[in-house]
Amino acid sequence: MSEIIQREIDQYVLRTPKSAEMQKDAERFLPGGSSRGTAYFDPYPHFIEKGEGHYIFDVDGNRYLDFMINATSLILGHSNSNISSVVKDQADKGLAFSGPTDSQIRLAKLLTDRIPSVETIRFTNSGTEGTMMAIRAAREFTGRTKIVKIEGGYHGTHEDVAVSVYPKKDHLDPINTTPIPEYSNQPSSVLDNVIVVPYNDIEVTNQMIRAESQNISCVIIEPVVSSFGYTPANVDYLQFVRDITTELDIVLIYDEVQSFRVSPGGAQELLGVIPDMTTLGKIIGGGMPVGAFGGRRDIMDLYNPTNGGAQIGHAGTFNANPLTMRAGEVVMNALTPEVYSKINNLGEVLRNKLRAVFDELDLEVQVTGIGSLFGVHFTDEHIQNYRNVVNSDSDMKKAFFFGMLNEGILLQGGAAGSLNICTTEEHVDNFVESARKVALRISN
Repeated sequence: MSEIIQREIDQYVLRTPKSAEMQKDAERFLPGGSSRGTAYFDPYPHFIEKGEGHYIFDVDGNRYLDFMINATSLILGHSNSNISSVVKDQADKGLAFSGPTDSQIRLAKLLTDRIPSVETIRFTNSGTEGTMMAIRAAREFTGRTKIVKIEGGYHGTHEDVAVSVYPKKDHLDPINTTPIPEYSNQPSSVLDNVIVVPYNDIEVTNQMIRAESQNISCVIIEPVVSSFGYTPANVDYLQFVRDITTELDIVLIYDEVQSFRVSPGGAQELLGVIPDMTTLGKIIGGGMPVGAFGGRRDIMDLYNPTNGGAQIGHAGTFNANPLTMRAGEVVMNALTPEVYSKINNLGEVLRNKLRAVFDELDLEVQVTGIGSLFGVHFTDEHIQNYRNVVNSDSDMKKAFFFGMLNEGILLQGGAAGSLNICTTEEHVDNFVESARKVALRISN
């Protein structure tokens, strides 16, 4: 397998000499030449020149059919003319102001109208900030400090959620899901306030929540877990979590930073289980930096600055800046029910055709996903939790990633991706045929 991976990497290196030069230059000024973990991969990432529709072009002139689409955020594709138009118009009027603009009202209305759990909303500049502020609200609202998250769940980079995100297989307790630090000198006090539960396991989750119920402020969960190849939660598991949090007066937070793209009201609308709070990001900014958190009015009123001031402060120089608000408004207005139906149907076609290819080649591969999201796992285990994912063949996944890159297909490093409104049946067939070629190369 190491020889197969190296062969694919060697082909990639031959195609990207200018990127190799830029990487060396970048390393002079940035640690490892990078400012973003998901934008780097060994031996070096390809540097991007431009994007058009479904495609990106690197500095070496290579064209890639882009299924990473900036970590699912560019649901209208690259260089959408309607977004470009409002961004240029707003740039002429002003990039950011010290006071609010009507654009934040319009986007807030669109989102609160769509999302079942969101009565009021506040904007941030990243999903990380959104989950951080939602957890802070839950703690203040309940008067408790501990949080519950699932093993392998990613909710941004702040300390409260940087626990048991990508633990190595040999670091896992073979029996229990325990808090595992993300870096060696992470304060133990952080781990003391995080309860880690297994995804889709009602019995164990029930035991762990009830044992600490008097100390738990919130449960935060992705209803479609991005780091599991966009594996949706079992509906009965989501309903159980909803029921127990209601019973024990615990705030339920859905992280829909990525899953919001599966329907007009997000995964909560599609799956039919409604949380108390929701965090957002990615598509709601139209390609601009963005995040948000919203929910029940009584919880969100902790941030209400009128009538004597907010109970919780929330500042941010670029919160609700008009460039982001107007770009996000274009996206929300473009995402009609018909558009969701089209890209979700194409997502199902892609997943089914991929499964057929792997079955035909007699390869043990699981294809996960929902709506316009998909993931590929080289394992015979049905994907239900983090341990199923970590047990998959990481070497095959790496070979598949580079193989697809050499075929002109860009995926996330974890062999996952998403569609956008530019995706056609021809694009799907191109992807599937490329996957067939790569699978044949790396499995022989």
